[in-house]
Amino acid sequence: MKTRTITATLAALATAAVIGAGTATPAAAFKACQATDTGGVDDKGFNQTAWKGVQDAMKELGVEAKLLEAKAETDYEPNINSFIGEKCDIIVTVGFLLGDATKKAAEANPDVKFSIVDFAYDPVIPNVLGQVFATDEAAFLAGYLAAGVSKSGVVGTFGGINIPPVTIFMDGFYYGVQHYNKVKGTNVQVLGWDPATKEGLFTNNFSNLDDGRAFAKNLHDEGADIVVPVAGPVGLGSAALAAELGTDALKIIGVDVDQYVTDPEHREVYLTSIEKKMDSTVMAAIQAAIDGTFAGGVVVGTLKSGGVGIAPYHDLASSVPDELNSEIEALQKGIIDGSISVKGG
Repeated sequence: MKTRTITATLAALATAAVIGAGTATPAAAFKACQATDTGGVDDKGFNQTAWKGVQDAMKELGVEAKLLEAKAETDYEPNINSFIGEKCDIIVTVGFLLGDATKKAAEANPDVKFSIVDFAYDPVIPNVLGQVFATDEAAFLAGYLAAGVSKSGVVGTFGGINIPPVTIFMDGFYYGVQHYNKVKGTNVQVLGWDPATKEGLFTNNFSNLDDGRAFAKNLHDEGADIVVPVAGPVGLGSAALAAELGTDALKIIGVDVDQYVTDPEHREVYLTSIEKKMDSTVMAAIQAAIDGTFAGGVVVGTLKSGGVGIAPYHDLASSVPDELNSEIEALQKGIIDGSISVKGG
């Protein structure tokens, strides 16, 4: 798989976008179009963050924008084709599940620029920029944190659908807990995911908040006092349950974005969030399309580039001892310099 040097780090892309923002004058009616998956743009996470990248481009680069939200998977191809018909200057598709539809459209329309979040093609499609994230790096930190904060010695996770952009969170979280056990000589258990067998708990959707409540309740009933829902808006149901039970009983670790900010109704339940900075990569892709530097390939967000990370502890900062916080900071440095592997073993 080709990873272009110019897009090797999110930092480089973001810098280019910022520099261009002050000087770029887009061609008349430059249109950036975004097609979401079925989670919807008001999911308080994944789609909303990607759409923020387009909104930022509207404000800072002066582009026009259009959004189409899929209500079902059968909408993916028609929505993309609608944008092609409208002669969008760049089409941003959001989510692994749009991979096939994006590939088909891009290959049939080589003069149209595409960028897809959470997917990368091998071999590269010349007119598609993939945006992927090493979320296991940040999730590893969150797993170590959860193991150190848990009072029950049991933590849990569940996903929306068993696909790589979901399970990479679960992998990192699991191995972060195991690293804590190795360092501390403890035996904190992880429910809901086994990275060896790739089997675990999945709601098979990214929209049903009742499932989020039910899955979190089941994990809590089995002893988990910290849960990581990797399921888009489904996780909001888990947060609602935690708010009812109280954070002494159940804490939540959010995903994609700092959910303390995006879910203010239940913000007190979030220990942290595993973030990926899709807004920055989306805006940078639009900037590249405007200034003529756009090319196919892959941009990878990492801890080193600032493309992934964990959010502040906010209201639950008192739950994190200074020693544990220092260990997590050291752990991050080790992941960045390569001395610590997030892959287990």
